[in-house]
Amino acid sequence: VQLQASGGGLVQAGGSLRLSCTASGTVVSNNAMAWYRQASGKLREFVAGITPGGKTHVRDSMKGRFTISRDIAKNEVDLQMNSLKPDDTAVYFCAQGRFSGTSYSMDSWGQGTLVTVSS
Repeated sequence: VQLQASGGGLVQAGGSLRLSCTASGTVVSNNAMAWYRQASGKLREFVAGITPGGKTHVRDSMKGRFTISRDIAKNEVDLQMNSLKPDDTAVYFCAQGRFSGTSYSMDSWGQGTLVTVSS
């Protein structure tokens, strides 16, 4: 399984970015896929996930700003991030795993893409 994240960069507060996770060696629609992030000096945290059935979950603090989606034809999972804040600055990771019905557990991780939001 290889997960290639892209789309990170530098953006001003209030701006938008769209991250993409291109998968190989796996099929995104057969697995739970998720985005996590890790800011400098902080623990990695869940951002958003999508189940094999297509149900999505977004961390409460990001609801209304972040949207996760998948493109089955491209075998890709995307994260649309709007109204970005400096606190969103982090390395964003794409991951594959399972959804238990209440939580995600991931077993394959991509390399991460850096998002920097300037004030």
